[in-house]
Amino acid sequence: MDGIVPTPTTSSAPAPAPAVKFPAGPAPDPAGSRGEHRIRSFHARRGRLTKAQEAAIERHWARWGVELDGTALDLAALFPAPGGGRLPVVVEIGFGMGDATAAMAAADPGTGILAVDVHTPGQGNLLALADRDGLTNVRVANGDAIVLLRDMLPPASLDGLRVYFPDPWPKAKHHKRRLIQPDFLALVTPLLRPGAVVHCATDWEPYAEQMLQVLNDAPGLANRYGDTFAPRPSFRPLTKFERTGLAKGHVVRDLLFVRV
Repeated sequence: MDGIVPTPTTSSAPAPAPAVKFPAGPAPDPAGSRGEHRIRSFHARRGRLTKAQEAAIERHWARWGVELDGTALDLAALFPAPGGGRLPVVVEIGFGMGDATAAMAAADPGTGILAVDVHTPGQGNLLALADRDGLTNVRVANGDAIVLLRDMLPPASLDGLRVYFPDPWPKAKHHKRRLIQPDFLALVTPLLRPGAVVHCATDWEPYAEQMLQVLNDAPGLANRYGDTFAPRPSFRPLTKFERTGLAKGHVVRDLLFVRV
């Protein structure tokens, strides 16, 4: 067979999967998108982590992390009350770096906060803050908040919803991506107990006006301040993001609604 060059063969073996930075940490897509093709109001962001954030994820994710994979949650197991039963639970969607979340958890240890975000550095930072401050009433949820609200919680199980400074999607063609929409509130409202509070805040005036209209029109919710914005409540901490907006001359609007 001299002079004949063998034809190279192509291996059918699959390429190795890329290494996972945190094998036991937050998953890139915990719900596997659940076969959906709907418009998303967020982008998953893995981001660069500090050593402290990495260490917090590695140490605490198994205990304090929650994957939003569509599986029903046991809130009593997540937020047990010292005397039995469970703590009242508030969902916070989009907590950024978690400073305000940690401050509110420290100020109200009798309320459980299920804090949802897809920003890995923020997840690590909130876990680090919870560890530093000894907060036992915070759980860090990774993934799509819609999956949580639609598939993972029973009716009348929440004592509040917080949405602080969501992406305003300022371009008109992107307004459909804004989180506070009638369909979103129709999903949220049945999960709220009577008296539960929906608290939103934004420093983008056009979005504030849209929020106010949508919330005022939402069945089952009542505006605590007639038909207008709420004064800034003292219990919502001033964040670095908010200070930056105020320095630029932005007007921050709060909205407080109650489940009736």
